[in-house]
Amino acid sequence: MKYCYSILQGLSVLILIGFITGCHKEETEEKIGNWVELSDFDGIPRCDAVGFSIGAKGYLGTGYDGNYRLSDFWEYNPQTNAWTQLADFPGVPRNSAIGFGTDTKGYIGTGYNGYDKLKDFWEYDPDLNSWSRKADFEGSARYAAVGFSINNIGYVGTGYDGTFLKDFWAYDPVLDTWEQKISIGGSKRKDAVGFVINGKGYICTGVDNGEYQSDVWEYTPGSGLWSGKRSIVDVSNESYDDDYSGIIGSNKTAFTVNGKGYVVTGGTGTSGILCWEYDPVKDLWTRKTDFEGTDRIDGVGFSIGTRGYLTTGRNSSYYFDDIWAFDPDDKYDEYD
Repeated sequence: MKYCYSILQGLSVLILIGFITGCHKEETEEKIGNWVELSDFDGIPRCDAVGFSIGAKGYLGTGYDGNYRLSDFWEYNPQTNAWTQLADFPGVPRNSAIGFGTDTKGYIGTGYNGYDKLKDFWEYDPDLNSWSRKADFEGSARYAAVGFSINNIGYVGTGYDGTFLKDFWAYDPVLDTWEQKISIGGSKRKDAVGFVINGKGYICTGVDNGEYQSDVWEYTPGSGLWSGKRSIVDVSNESYDDDYSGIIGSNKTAFTVNGKGYVVTGGTGTSGILCWEYDPVKDLWTRKTDFEGTDRIDGVGFSIGTRGYLTTGRNSSYYFDDIWAFDPDDKYDEYD
């Protein structure tokens, strides 16, 4: 009996070890993508700032620190892992503005100054460290819009001007002119995200009249047309979208790395840490390693080379000044 009990006990241990090993293996396989904390942002902790990249540098400015709206402007150099304060943004201090970078310049416009919705538009020259005012945005004054650039043309759309919006505008920096384009398909929204992959723009998430939006839209500049992609909720009988409800929400952060888009943090009425990868070829989303900083909303994202970056944001009344780099294809390393 003792011998039989020992065999059974041994088998139980082996089964338990196998089960634990299997679970550990499954967890490890799920955690693809690695977050690395870098040198803290030197400016005041904040949320609702703008961020973009020009060449091999990242830029961050404006925002709200819980008491004041801000107009300082900063450059991040990934080679030295250091921040440098630049010429202040000359427009009124604001939050919830849009910002984007072209090959050689940066742009900030729209937003909210605590009293008024805004439509002024400004260009930053990194070679001269100077700002110049450009033609005002021709849509209505607004905040919580989306902005990005494709082939050195800027695009601005959605947002809130007292009502929710879905209009879409193109800015030509050479002519300093705006042109209204076909509105984004689907729902109006504010606090959405936009990103660019291989010469096409993508807009998703956001909220419209208290409802979190699940439609995803792709914009092709050549035709000026929008095409709807797969929804980011579980709407099919297949397994690919079973967990998609974790993608929807508002006040998220987005960036693009190596031909794929990433939507990170934010949430549905709360802050979050989820990180989702979008593959435009397959039109599928894959969950990646969760953001390793504190859960948050209203952060800033930009990409440089093969890395995405996420910084600032808030959780309730706590405002952040940390910055994290994301390597999408690296294995998760909890010790770096």
